[in-house]
Amino acid sequence: MSGRVVSLHVAASEGADIESPERVEIRADHGIVGDRKAKSGVKGQVTVFSLEKLAEASQELGRPIEAGRTRRNIAVEGVELPDLGGRLRLGPVLVEVTQDAAPCNLMNELFGHGAKDALEDRAGVRAKVLEGGELGIGDAVSADD
Repeated sequence: MSGRVVSLHVAASEGADIESPERVEIRADHGIVGDRKAKSGVKGQVTVFSLEKLAEASQELGRPIEAGRTRRNIAVEGVELPDLGGRLRLGPVLVEVTQDAAPCNLMNELFGHGAKDALEDRAGVRAKVLEGGELGIGDAVSADD
């Protein structure tokens, strides 16, 4: 199954405004250059989420949940995100899923009561970067077996 990168989201620090660049540099065992979560040796260097799952959560909630405001890094469409230990090819970048990106109470603050529950099992995954590169909107995405 193959998809594409739809949007990119970066915040320089916790609570900082989210920027949505057209392209980002992603380093192996680090993450997105300039993002608050980028750090060598940690499991959750980038977050990836599905626009289809976000649409399901929005429908359940009864109001829009905007991709950038979720504070996840890479929005994709047209591909199922792999389970724990699975790999995902994002353009030239290869990541390995290390955990679910479970929604926190901030989602209720941002999108209203019930958003955290609507995003449960739909908020994407955290991943470690195995191979870096420059990633841009429109780049191909596929589960890497």
